[in-house]
Amino acid sequence: MISVENLTHTFGAKTLFKEVSLQFTPGNCYGLIGANGSGKSTFLKILSGELEISKGNVSIENKKRLSFLRQDHYEFDEFTVMQTVLMGHKKLYELFKEKEALEAKSNMSDEDGMRLSEIYGEFGELGGYEAESDAGAMLEGLGISTDLHNAVMKNLEGGEKVRVLLAQALFGNPDILLLDEPTNHLDIESIKWLEEFLGNFENTVIVVSHDRHFLNQVCTHIADIDYGQIKVYVGNYDFWYEASQMAATQRQQEGKQREQKIAQLQEFIRRFSSNVAKAKQATSRKKLIEKLTVDELPSSSRKFPYVEFKPERECGKNILTIKDLRFKVDDEITLDNFNLNINAGEKIAFIGYNNNIKTALFDIIAEIKKPISGTFEWGVTIKHSYMPRDNAEFFNTDDNLIVWLSKFLNTQDDTFVRSCLGRMLFSGEEAQKPSNVLSGGEKQRCMISRSMLSGANVLILDEPTNHLDLESITALNKGLIKFQEVVLFGSHDHEFLNTVANRIVEFTPNGVIDRNVGFEEYLADAEIAAKRDSMYKGHKRLEL
Repeated sequence: MISVENLTHTFGAKTLFKEVSLQFTPGNCYGLIGANGSGKSTFLKILSGELEISKGNVSIENKKRLSFLRQDHYEFDEFTVMQTVLMGHKKLYELFKEKEALEAKSNMSDEDGMRLSEIYGEFGELGGYEAESDAGAMLEGLGISTDLHNAVMKNLEGGEKVRVLLAQALFGNPDILLLDEPTNHLDIESIKWLEEFLGNFENTVIVVSHDRHFLNQVCTHIADIDYGQIKVYVGNYDFWYEASQMAATQRQQEGKQREQKIAQLQEFIRRFSSNVAKAKQATSRKKLIEKLTVDELPSSSRKFPYVEFKPERECGKNILTIKDLRFKVDDEITLDNFNLNINAGEKIAFIGYNNNIKTALFDIIAEIKKPISGTFEWGVTIKHSYMPRDNAEFFNTDDNLIVWLSKFLNTQDDTFVRSCLGRMLFSGEEAQKPSNVLSGGEKQRCMISRSMLSGANVLILDEPTNHLDLESITALNKGLIKFQEVVLFGSHDHEFLNTVANRIVEFTPNGVIDRNVGFEEYLADAEIAAKRDSMYKGHKRLEL
């Protein structure tokens, strides 16, 4: 168990936490959420002991082992993959090295022999004799093949290093596991493996992630950083979000139909009480949720953008026809004779082993780049809006946001432009910010606002959730679900893909798979899985 007592921590002039007290108990997985800059990663560093706190106390039960997913990709460059993973259990690794050194001695003293005998006993108690096979199985589960287990870390690609560091954090059954964005650089199969691992993990987990599907799958509790406090709620992210929205509405309508609202909340709690992340904890978690009262439900100070796409007209029968398209990615012919016909109402997720293929296709149909050969034709009723993955060129100006957005709207009505920016959380002085000093998330919100106001009936969105916080991702997700026309998009967000797409187009090293199904149905279909296996043979699998 981790206990936090009267924690206060400042960063410069900003107070991140003020007199925070809470406990994290074994058997639970806590999703740590909060707005960008609220201190999520800082809090994990405080718990791990890497960061000294300004005031208060953090205590861990005696002899409990804590493991922290490290973000330094170069720290272990001189070690092999296997050594790096074994280092996750510091005591075991120290015994392993001492055992090796003693066994290598040609003239062993009696004292050395006695010490070696002690090491054998301790080594066995800590599972040392199975350590390398356990580490190997973990690496394979995370997509690191056997031929890389003895490779030197500096020779691995960035994504592979991240997976090895994750295996290091998970290795040896730590009592407390701290994970900061663990799904970054993982493919679908590896994320599923991690979800199953954490689902069966019986100790304490505290995880920061922007992946809502992952949080929903693994979390039993949500630890919400808000108002300089950290409050823990029972349930996964969806439960926290829906409850916080309903609670906020209830509090705004205090005294108005109170009994009816309480009944709605109670029904909501009953409905969610059966939605558990860990089967072993179903009974205890259900009891906890059923004991919740209206006043205990979360109420957040964080604001969600308002996202709604309103087309000027509906799409006609003909949307987009692509014939025999041929184009290059990274100076190689990637797609040859690519054909696609898009129909009204389709929301197509373009996925695959190389994100640049999808980006190249989007650039071509948005008429930014030209193909080597082939044609594409938009229907006469179509107006499209493109939100590219790299938006830097849109912000090479010191115009403030009012001027910036006005250029795309062809209007000088400041009041209207300000109201549009306000919907995306740029109100008051925020609307006067120079556009070239915006953060990645702020730029993305500006680009969403531009698309919202385009009147387009076809939206082309290349990685639209990049740099966004959970609140903005959730708002954009809901806006696209509501949109009745055509969406062509790529994303790394599982929940986003699953709730928006009704058709999947996957680019593989050996051709294209095109199916009129949702994302999870696509992944679960045995026929599609077999086809994917054959088309990825000898190549990297789907990167998401």
